[in-house]
Amino acid sequence: MTLGRLAEQLASLQRLPQSEPDYTLARRYAPIIRFDQREPFYPSAVGYTVFREDSPSSSFPRQIQLADDIAFVIEYAIWWDWDIQHLYELEHIWVSIDRDGNLADAEASWHGRYHQMRDESGLLPLQDGRLAICSEPGKHAFAPSPQQLLRREAQTRASCGARAGLMGVHVTPLFEGLIRDETPLNNRLAHTYLERLRFEPTFDFSIDFDLRQAAFVPWRHLFQWIPQRVTAWLDHLGATIPPERRRVLRIAHRGASAYAAENSAEAMRAAAELGADYVEIDIRATADHCPVVIHDGGLQRTHAVAGHVSDYSLDELRRLTATGDPILSFDQAVQLCRELGLGLYLDIKRLTSKSARALFESLAARQYWKYAIFGSFRPDYLAHIKAACPEARTSILFGAVDLDPVKLAQSVGADFVHPCWENRAAQPHKLLTPEWIASVRAADLGIVCWHEERPAEIAALMALGVDAICSDKPELLMRA
Repeated sequence: MTLGRLAEQLASLQRLPQSEPDYTLARRYAPIIRFDQREPFYPSAVGYTVFREDSPSSSFPRQIQLADDIAFVIEYAIWWDWDIQHLYELEHIWVSIDRDGNLADAEASWHGRYHQMRDESGLLPLQDGRLAICSEPGKHAFAPSPQQLLRREAQTRASCGARAGLMGVHVTPLFEGLIRDETPLNNRLAHTYLERLRFEPTFDFSIDFDLRQAAFVPWRHLFQWIPQRVTAWLDHLGATIPPERRRVLRIAHRGASAYAAENSAEAMRAAAELGADYVEIDIRATADHCPVVIHDGGLQRTHAVAGHVSDYSLDELRRLTATGDPILSFDQAVQLCRELGLGLYLDIKRLTSKSARALFESLAARQYWKYAIFGSFRPDYLAHIKAACPEARTSILFGAVDLDPVKLAQSVGADFVHPCWENRAAQPHKLLTPEWIASVRAADLGIVCWHEERPAEIAALMALGVDAICSDKPELLMRA
């Protein structure tokens, strides 16, 4: 798939049949979008719907309701090929037109929700009688004025910088079952492409983009076109980004454990400072079924406390480890990683049904499912996690060299295979033969390796195009 074929695919969308009256209305009232001076992405297509009576939207989870003085509402489902953090973006604007043909009100999407497009004075921002609103740099959520976007400045800068591409292929509920491209390999391709386009926003919204420049089609046509568009982009990236140039996820093993106590808050903070994307942390259950972050079943090595994790309640463990590096609850770890912008690679050592529910609740409460991968040597744990939460990403760990990784992963529905061969070979990358990798990739599985601190071995693993590498020294995983 060349860029020329991508262009032709977009052109073919515009040739689809449509209602001339609705098309004319959609073009007439099309908004103007104000972009940051350094914005790398602009809309390429718009799926419009004209509502002349109350009805549910087919592209956004909301009901369209017309006030008594409103003649019709136009919904603009605006398509970008890219958000700075993931492949494809669909944002929305709704304009309400009164019976005299004037713009009476407007709303627009905002990170899964929607809000009014009136500025601090309560006025609609207009330009030549048309709505003119600002788009969040890289992320494209809408606001009536720059002041509202500046309230999210820190999050926006992180998204456009260190977190660029981290979400890979983002499949929203609207396209579940229709877009089937969210594989570990495709996530790496999208991550690689977007990291090259990371930028520092100026918050100077002086670039006006007339939405009429995009392709205008009825929403039903755009909806049918989107899945093939996603696939086409991934085909293009797969053909143009060789394995050795694909972005590898940098996972700090037990945090940056070469520089701070393993699984500690300090190790997680160090991991973030050293450029990690994820932290690998170990999970065990307490006597009262609370998930906590610790590798060993016993407490002696890491906390100089007699007994085992499962002997004590969470409150008791907090008291026993209050000095030094206190044991973290999983909930604390999720909150800290959210603040630091780190994903979670969970090595589940011991889990009960109640502690599993607590683990899920912590991730759901902070909307962190997308940034968590569940790993374990216990296939039964992963099978239970997938059964409870099919959307969970899972990774099966194993030490044997001669087993079939694909059959093992498929038996529990895992998304990644994680060969733990660092103690079985001086150069574990040599065990990842072309045949082994081809078999894993053919099954749409990802590959995680650990934990590696030898630069030459890290370089060899990267050259193979693995998806993630763990290291006690995450800065070694950085490369130009």
